[in-house]
Amino acid sequence: MMQDSFAFIIHPLDPKRDVSRKYPALGKLPAWLIEFLSIFYPPVFISKIEGVQSVENGRSLTGWFIACPLTPNMMLRLPTALVYRKIVQTGKLAEKLGARVLGLGAFTSVVGDGGITIARQLNIPVTTGDSYTIAQAVHAIEEAAVLLENPLSTATVAVVGATGAIGSVCAQLLAPQCQQLLLIGRRIEKLQEVATAVRQQGAAQVTISANMADLAQADFVITVTSAVETIIEPHHLRPGAVVCDVSRPRDVSKQVAEQRPDVLVIEGGMVEVPGPVNFNFDFGFPPKMAYACMAETMALALDGNYVSFTLGKDIKLSQVQTIDTIAQRHGFKLGGFRSFERAVTSSQIAVVKAARIPDGDAVGAVPFLNPKTNTFVDSVKI
Repeated sequence: MMQDSFAFIIHPLDPKRDVSRKYPALGKLPAWLIEFLSIFYPPVFISKIEGVQSVENGRSLTGWFIACPLTPNMMLRLPTALVYRKIVQTGKLAEKLGARVLGLGAFTSVVGDGGITIARQLNIPVTTGDSYTIAQAVHAIEEAAVLLENPLSTATVAVVGATGAIGSVCAQLLAPQCQQLLLIGRRIEKLQEVATAVRQQGAAQVTISANMADLAQADFVITVTSAVETIIEPHHLRPGAVVCDVSRPRDVSKQVAEQRPDVLVIEGGMVEVPGPVNFNFDFGFPPKMAYACMAETMALALDGNYVSFTLGKDIKLSQVQTIDTIAQRHGFKLGGFRSFERAVTSSQIAVVKAARIPDGDAVGAVPFLNPKTNTFVDSVKI
């Protein structure tokens, strides 16, 4: 009988910092030179992962971190066919190692068609991990609401990047729970489509906007875009707001943490892995913690569910609910809160809680440009 196993592709988000984790000498090179040289690097074996074990049946896994050398900037700038080839080469390394399912991390899951083309060129199942990422992002917002004693039922929740695969399903899951849902994206017509789907989930009130300034209305924010640079700055957020940043690279500027102690920014999708796990590599998380996209790959392997579970840009609510159930059975759970690679303290939570604007004193909406009429209008109520 074949051993249960998985592999997960990572890649450098910050060239100097991330390359230094594996190769300290290379990390001393200028960032532009590291990016240039990455075109010629082969896939890199990073580490063997040991000790992942199901609490349901004691089943254990062997896994591997493997790296595609390209940075987000390179994945966006290079021809898509070349990027695909690099990722597929990395997937072939996973096959040689004996992996039975492959997870795509960070931008390797975003580029092109969301893993579909990559999966067709490999002999093992592939998943982006986006379904469990959605589940854990929503769980993080739910937990933050409890900690801050700010019920979602009376709160305004915003989803930035609401037209994307992850953002649209996050919105559908949050819709029945919050008083008002604010959907932010660049395409008004697509936002209208998402708003219609959200209303079908029982949303009390839905507002759409193409203006980031409207974030000032939100008590809670999930941000999940494919932006290479940060898009949320200190002036965008109201006092007492909570932001769950699911994007890698981050959507939230580090200046928010430095200048706004009255705002809580949490890492999206940090999961505690069951068993005495050892990743044998420091990717910036505490022991036993992993990204939700990694955890989806592990959960599928623990379940013996060797299928391409999450691929493409169309994710169903049922997929999210299924993987959430599978992961819970095997012992995966929300791994606490971290903000810019540091644990969130009780004192931080107390400051944010004290800063919250009372109900009824919300900041007014900022108009946005209606592309059909080329005029500025108030936020559209659906």
